[in-house]
Amino acid sequence: MTNERKEELQRQCSKFRNDLIDLLHSIQTGHPGGSLSCTEILTSLYFEIMNVNPEHPEMEGRDHLILSKGHAAPMLYLELAEKGFFPKEELKTLRQMDSMLQGHPCVHKTPGVELSTGPLGLGLSAGLGMALGSRLKGYDSYTYVIMGDGEIQEGCVWEAALSASKFKADHLIGILDNNGVQLDGTLEDIMPMGDIKAKWEAFGWNVIPCDGHDVEDICRAVEEAKMTADKPSLILAKTVKGKGVSFMEDQVSWHGTAPNEEQYNQAMTELKAHLAELEK
Repeated sequence: MTNERKEELQRQCSKFRNDLIDLLHSIQTGHPGGSLSCTEILTSLYFEIMNVNPEHPEMEGRDHLILSKGHAAPMLYLELAEKGFFPKEELKTLRQMDSMLQGHPCVHKTPGVELSTGPLGLGLSAGLGMALGSRLKGYDSYTYVIMGDGEIQEGCVWEAALSASKFKADHLIGILDNNGVQLDGTLEDIMPMGDIKAKWEAFGWNVIPCDGHDVEDICRAVEEAKMTADKPSLILAKTVKGKGVSFMEDQVSWHGTAPNEEQYNQAMTELKAHLAELEK
């Protein structure tokens, strides 16, 4: 990746963060913390890595992305709108009655969404099915499943992990948004997962650590995953919940809370300053 391209993607991520806080403040609902932590992950996938076509969202042989941590839907919608899957004007209807943009992704309503998610733990199983289905059809496509820390406490995640290893699903790439904070507290307080890398490796996965806020490192990790044959890969992306807004970072209280006027002004001051610095 050239320095110019990296800077371009970083500016886009900064714009997404500005747009996210603006949007959630305007509707006074949504999940800022986990949306801010997966910004670079989603941006790298949609704007640098994945083979998708907004003009033909059902294109045969396309890559698939499942946002298994479905509460981060606001950032997913910003990415899809920017990519051209639907008009940006739709964003202001987020979480409103009769909107195409539900509080969690809905495959029946929103172009570009590959799986309805919300109940945590289901995305990896569905992603495995998609990956194996693509393999049966002879497609050289990849399925990406973005999971959260709290989510991997679900037993069905590990059942899917075992199955993916058994079927040598090397075109299935899991990405763990490893921000260390879940709905009710930190991962260590709620249910410590110990050595996450060792656990996934014990289930037969190739584990690739990366900086989840560095677009170049994320792309490097995906390329390494693609070079791995006969086993699925898990990209262990170290992130910060609420990344980019000082008072939201690492704070469980910002899992699903929209900012009030004072908080909004402080957040936008920080985010606009960061974007201005990148645009110099």
